Amino acid sequence: MTLEITVFILAILFGIVWYWRESKSNKIYRIVNKITHSKELRMKPENKKAFVHKQPFLIRLVWVALLFLISGVLVHLLTPINAFYIQYFASAIVGTLIGTYIASFFLFARDSTKKENLEKAFQKGKDFVEDLTDGDDSEDEIKEEEKAAEPEEAPKKSARDRLKDKGMIN
Repeated sequence: MTLEITVFILAILFGIVWYWRESKSNKIYRIVNKITHSKELRMKPENKKAFVHKQPFLIRLVWVALLFLISGVLVHLLTPINAFYIQYFASAIVGTLIGTYIASFFLFARDSTKKENLEKAFQKGKDFVEDLTDGDDSEDEIKEEEKAAEPEEAPKKSARDRLKDKGMIN
């Protein structure tokens, strides 16, 4: 049981590192894409997609399972130890997937807290507070100035009266 937990924790760390590395550069995925696809179907240069970075869950699962299947076969063939690898295989796959989602959460949080985004949010909040505070004090002054500038008009109809005129309510 202890070895399974160790494999699980190491797989989480591996998933975090793998996702972080692919968020920086997707050169290996581009090479695989170049080998497997025709020129018309290859990914565009601005595409940041990689094996686990910006991939949906099922594609991530396929790539992670394929990686651990290949490594499991290599370990089984190269080592004379005959062990029951299925439990380690499963915990490594699940741990790596969890690690990729943890890394994507932290990278997304880091991107959303960049200085420009924080300044935009601060400015929106500042404008909102100014609208709330300035609206109370200056509305009276603005209304007085408008009344002084405009000639007297007939009183406007209420919303209820306008709806009655349109025939929308009785």
